[in-house]
Amino acid sequence: MTKIFAANWKLHKTPKESREFFADFTQKQQLLAHSLILFFPPATSLEATSESLMHTQIEFGAQNCCFEAQGAFTGETSALVVKNLGGKWILLGHSERRKIFAETDEMIARKLQFVQTLEMAPMLCVGETLEQRESGQTSAVIRSQLQKGLAMATVDKFLAVAYEPVWAIGTGKVATVDQVGETHAQVRSELTRLGFSVETPILYGGSVKADNAKELIQVPEVNGFLVGGASLEVSSFLEICRA
Repeated sequence: MTKIFAANWKLHKTPKESREFFADFTQKQQLLAHSLILFFPPATSLEATSESLMHTQIEFGAQNCCFEAQGAFTGETSALVVKNLGGKWILLGHSERRKIFAETDEMIARKLQFVQTLEMAPMLCVGETLEQRESGQTSAVIRSQLQKGLAMATVDKFLAVAYEPVWAIGTGKVATVDQVGETHAQVRSELTRLGFSVETPILYGGSVKADNAKELIQVPEVNGFLVGGASLEVSSFLEICRA
């Protein structure tokens, strides 16, 4: 299965900084066999990203979108516009969207369904908090987020899932190999039960860095990474992509 290396820049990089990053990255990056590299820049840098990656095999998308193509939705990002720019992906359900912006599973499900109708690729984020992990609720939380987030999805259309333990995002803490393996196996089992292809990629995210990427990429059912802070520098993200 193709390994996916996805960069989530969150609210970092101006259009100018994005162009400078890609000028450097595309010069140093060599196409890796059986791998796909993609970027989720902030909405303000989507056009700069589109222009920078136009003649490359690197893909990109938005960190969020509205469940409608257009309308009275102040502050939202249109997936249709992202598609028109050449973007193929939409990141959905990130824990920061859930916690800070109060996005519900039902809202995420509507967005995911809409993204699929545009023949784009949604990447659904799931993950538990430290309290949920320590109280033994990880499996139930993941199952619930998958069931609800995919409730309106079309099973024969492509999508990806990213498992990101909330307690490991931007904290420097990383789930152990055993924890990652166990949870990814649970994600795969639930996806299969819901009727999704065994080829549905499952990415791991949560303080992924060059020094732990080589070990984590070997874990069964880890089909790539969703990388935050370490994707902001060309050198560190390239090291992860070469893991």
